[in-house]
Amino acid sequence: MAPQNRPILVVTSQLPQHAQQRLEALADVEVRQHTGSSAIDRAQLLEAVRDADALICVLSDKVDSELLQAASSRLRVISTVSVGYDHVDIDALRRRGGIRLGYTPDVLTDATADTTVLLALMAARRAKLALQTVANGQGGGFSLSTGLGSQFTGKTLGIVGLGRIGYATALRLLPFGIARVLYSGSQAHLDRAERLGGGAQYVSFEELLRESDLVCICCPLSERTIGMFNQQAFAAMKPSAILVNTARGAIVNQADLLAALDKGLIAHAALDVTVPEPLPRDHPLVVHPKCTILPHIGSATEETRNAMANLAIDNALAGIQGQRLAAEVNL
Repeated sequence: MAPQNRPILVVTSQLPQHAQQRLEALADVEVRQHTGSSAIDRAQLLEAVRDADALICVLSDKVDSELLQAASSRLRVISTVSVGYDHVDIDALRRRGGIRLGYTPDVLTDATADTTVLLALMAARRAKLALQTVANGQGGGFSLSTGLGSQFTGKTLGIVGLGRIGYATALRLLPFGIARVLYSGSQAHLDRAERLGGGAQYVSFEELLRESDLVCICCPLSERTIGMFNQQAFAAMKPSAILVNTARGAIVNQADLLAALDKGLIAHAALDVTVPEPLPRDHPLVVHPKCTILPHIGSATEETRNAMANLAIDNALAGIQGQRLAAEVNL
């Protein structure tokens, strides 16, 4: 294929090392990549897609009617480096027609479940306070009465969404002495529930909130789940309960969460996702002693991010060549 006739692959972000090396070695496509440390500017993105045959994007890249109108008529595939695709306007994609959507499920399950457990432990053992104490040169060493957290022995775990990540999270938490697992969602997952040491119990969202000591949000963002953790939900939870969110920031109403923490409706919140990302450094949740926040590192391991990026490359190349995508959203 002559160089001037190569399909154009637009990539909106620098990829992890091994996937980046693969991308740079591609000979049958012309790669146009944004490699800055910050997200690609919207105007730059709209300009870049004017000639694109394929687009590899990330969660911060909004794929909407405006972008699709600006895009080349040759655009055949959009490949997002994520398992979620709520940043893509599916209706607009259907209206445009002829563009396939690839995503990266499965490969980030273990890393995200690990991060969920990390946040749960940080919240339970009051790690934020402990780290601040060390950083500030405070504290008198070992104490029998200060800085005490809690443990999971004999406690009830509530999983909101027993999909791949929810199941992997529950599986990791069981050895900490969890006595009971509840889960809620749009449907029961009897096979996964049975594999969780004799069966997790499928309950209503309201019962899960009432009964759980640790609530982990592992569901996708949808019209049903957006803002589902609101004032009413927090009021239903135990005052000693811990909330962990590694799914999507918009599932939690952050104003209501702040009020719940201030009023003592729940004990602690631990978040890997927020709206926006990142939150301003002086945001009330960032500085709150009962809120631990990580900068969306759920899938941030060398192994997982390279696997995600390589799957996104596979999807983009398959779309350009008119072949079956390794992981495709059914439009």
